[in-house]
Amino acid sequence: MSLAIRVENLSKQYRLGLTHAGSIRELVNRFTAKVRGKKGELLPHELAKAHTNGQQVGPDGTFWALKDVSFDVKEGEVLGIIGRNGAGKSTLLKILSRITAPTQGRVELYGRVASLLEVGTGFHPELTGRENVSLNGAILGMTRSEIKRKFDEIVAFAEIEKFIDTPVKRYSSGMYVRLAFAVAAHLDPEILIVDEVLAVGDALFQKKCLGKMGDVARTGRTVLFVSHNMESVVRLCGRAILLENGALGMVGQAAKVSEHYLSTASEEAPEICWSLDDAPGNSLARLCAVRVLKHSGEPECHHSLDDPITLEMDYAVLAPGKRITSKFQVYNVQGSCLFAVATNHIPDWSDRAHEPGRYRARCVIPRHYLNEGRHYVSAFVIWNQAEVVAAKVEAVCFVAHDYGTTRGRFTGRWIGAVRPVLPWHIEKIAGVS
Repeated sequence: MSLAIRVENLSKQYRLGLTHAGSIRELVNRFTAKVRGKKGELLPHELAKAHTNGQQVGPDGTFWALKDVSFDVKEGEVLGIIGRNGAGKSTLLKILSRITAPTQGRVELYGRVASLLEVGTGFHPELTGRENVSLNGAILGMTRSEIKRKFDEIVAFAEIEKFIDTPVKRYSSGMYVRLAFAVAAHLDPEILIVDEVLAVGDALFQKKCLGKMGDVARTGRTVLFVSHNMESVVRLCGRAILLENGALGMVGQAAKVSEHYLSTASEEAPEICWSLDDAPGNSLARLCAVRVLKHSGEPECHHSLDDPITLEMDYAVLAPGKRITSKFQVYNVQGSCLFAVATNHIPDWSDRAHEPGRYRARCVIPRHYLNEGRHYVSAFVIWNQAEVVAAKVEAVCFVAHDYGTTRGRFTGRWIGAVRPVLPWHIEKIAGVS
């Protein structure tokens, strides 16, 4: 299989600049630096968004957004790029898309490149949807004949046929992003670079976008896909790279790289507590503590699949007369929600008003229910069964360990998000003759 992309010792240095964004001189300097490949400068509005990842900023105000990154992508491969905010993902994509030049190193691209780095770039609010399809398609590199040939397919994908001749300034945000993605998704490049586009739109449209990206991948085109959604990365990509502090942290199978990333993204913590003043919430109620307890009652990160696991939260009700619902959501290391549990199905508790005071809610995950691996617990306090007034996403985490008591002679990894031990009934119903 031939090569589509080669990245060798790629580095990008930025200067935390103090120049004015609107000056003609600055625009000329930025353009010149881009053409010549000099290190760029971050303008004040960019500085507010800059992440230095804990790296030391030099005395001249410079830091490395990328440092000595090297990897190859084969023709027809779908490569995921993951990492924390500020790890260098967007900088890498901008270099690959020829938006900015590297400070050091080189990139070789074999084929026509199209980039979808920001949905809706090039849309004009005063133009209609029809006019913006032509304009945006041209900006993204489509010919007039391509746009004409694919116009009906683009509009159908975006599901805005009735509004195609309406100025986009009157579109809802969902209609806007649907049309913008539809245009970009119907490009026909050899290399497609995609940055977090599946974070837009409603859940159904996100699923539709993921399906479209899968179709693109199956046609044999090379795709670079950046996302914080690990399920999408694992489903769409064969391999993935992990960027850490501007450097290449790991390269390998997408599932293994994403699992490593999620397992190191947060520290093990079976308990988190807040003072009443600092606790998440408002004047109605506050979440004061979240814990994972072993069967003896102590906070613990590591649990056997053979033992029940207790989830516990403390909360304070500050205003009288309303019903309170406690809720937990449990996620696995791939980011999938395994289950959500809440107290709203307990009539003698959830249907009555809570008086002001401190409360403790517990629920127990039964033994032999979870599969092995790391799990994350999010906690919510819900006011009057409708309004979330206090929440902490990934408040605590724990690891479930398999010590082999239920697997018999099977020694491989037991697949599945959960692993219940269910009752079976087996009987002989006939002979073989």
